[in-house]
Amino acid sequence: MLEEVLIAGFGGQGIMSTGQLLAYAGMQEQKHVAWIPSYGPEMRGGTANCGITLSDTPISSPLVTEPTCLLAMNQPSFEKYAPMVVPGGIIFYNSSLINTGGISVPYPIFAIPANAIAEELGNVRVACNVLLGAYLGYSKVIPVDAAVRALEKVLPPHRHKLIPVNQKALEKGAALGREYRKGGA
Repeated sequence: MLEEVLIAGFGGQGIMSTGQLLAYAGMQEQKHVAWIPSYGPEMRGGTANCGITLSDTPISSPLVTEPTCLLAMNQPSFEKYAPMVVPGGIIFYNSSLINTGGISVPYPIFAIPANAIAEELGNVRVACNVLLGAYLGYSKVIPVDAAVRALEKVLPPHRHKLIPVNQKALEKGAALGREYRKGGA
């Protein structure tokens, strides 16, 4: 198994912490893991993306240049990175903020209203974890409960009060991912 996941959006959308969450969950599941962040020059609102490689064998390069999965949180990231996904890959995109314009791609592409779901949960800042949950529920690369357990590692102690809402975001997303896998949603 080799998964190269690219998570992309604006700074402040939780891109890096969601990438770290996937990496920690992968380590807990005894996978070989690489996590590479990339920031724009701005603190918030600039570009942010990270590549996470998960493998059952040692990783030769930590760079994600041909993602097998894209989690896109905003329109510019979707437009920039969707063409990079390899044939047979998948895309989960935040349909609350992205209009795909009827893009035609040779792989599955799933609309997840991540911001809307996060707002229902009471914290829009967990939207990226909704997308991560959808990917995990669909792909089964890492169990969702491994990501939930990894929340304690990723969130600093003063943010542990946010673990329950992040867990709900992961679980809501995973339910959508499982529905897509069954052919529903």
